Amino acid sequence: MEFIFEQLSQQFVYYKSYIFWLGIISFAIFIFSLLSIKWLVALIPSDYFIDKKSSKFKSQFPITWLVSMIIKNLIGYVLIIGGILMLVLPGQGLFTIFIGLMMSNYPGKYSIERKFIAIPSVLKTINWLRKKSNQDPLKV
Repeated sequence: MEFIFEQLSQQFVYYKSYIFWLGIISFAIFIFSLLSIKWLVALIPSDYFIDKKSSKFKSQFPITWLVSMIIKNLIGYVLIIGGILMLVLPGQGLFTIFIGLMMSNYPGKYSIERKFIAIPSVLKTINWLRKKSNQDPLKV
């Protein structure tokens, strides 16, 4: 048993700077998530879950749309990885993974979003945040 603790302490000393920087990144993502959640929830159109419309931006500016999708997905994947790291480091790991999944594009995402938003406690919380941002409640 002492051997295991000795090995762990040696690994901690060896990876001390990595652990420090992962903690700093985790804290930054935590602060970002706290500051941005109200703004991000307010950006969702109130009829998003009733009628999935094609984007006017996509049809008018296809190259710009493609670049923005790549950047958005990269940010989403970084948040997912950061959230996984936060499961063992300080921070809101599950919440950060959730935000990363919401930002990323993948097959079946819209139906998963609709099922998740239909949970009464989730819808109530999101509509509360939208009300604080002077936005209409989401229609499900």
